[in-house]
Amino acid sequence: MTAVRATPAVTAPVEDYLKVIFELESVAGVAGTNEIAAELGFAPASVSGMVRRLAEQGLITHERYRGVRLTKAGRKAALRTIRRHRVIEAYLTRALGYPWDRVHDEAERLEHAASDELIDRMAAAIGEPTTDPHGAPIPTREGTLDDQPVHPLAEIGVGERVTIQRVGDRDPGQLRYLAELGITPGREVEVVSRAPFDGPIELRVGRATRAIGPALAKQILVSR
Repeated sequence: MTAVRATPAVTAPVEDYLKVIFELESVAGVAGTNEIAAELGFAPASVSGMVRRLAEQGLITHERYRGVRLTKAGRKAALRTIRRHRVIEAYLTRALGYPWDRVHDEAERLEHAASDELIDRMAAAIGEPTTDPHGAPIPTREGTLDDQPVHPLAEIGVGERVTIQRVGDRDPGQLRYLAELGITPGREVEVVSRAPFDGPIELRVGRATRAIGPALAKQILVSR
């Protein structure tokens, strides 16, 4: 099994930057240096220096006061890293029985070391999954991403029935809590009520009624 790629060779730190820029750009259309710094846990001054280097490499464009955007080459490299991360997560859960709250950190460590051939073989071994355990779409070998329109659960009105598509994957405790509530990708839920002043949101999950806070609801992406 072979895969033809034309992405530039990049270091692990560069891959981390491109991945974060891709995620921020997907949400807001542009990635600000302060937001990049917050996501990576670096000082803004350090991020500014790396942003200049990435622009020199042709991986991003950067306009002062307007933020950072990936170039075509930068997007391809970002999707390559994201594919590795999400395939590893899927393999760990499906082939090795890892719980979904433990795979993110493992994938973070392994995504830079795994070759494209290994990732392709891992994907083939588990039936070419299209999403990771948290519902995030897996880019194809060719670098395309089938990202369906989704909405934060926090924006869904009372009485609407929606399907959980994706949840945040970084907080293991949060993932365990969502699993206990039955709020997992593929599950259909109904918004029963919303308390005022950022109060809890009540959901019907199967035959049970569950309540979650607005902050958590923002990290649960659904489709109508």
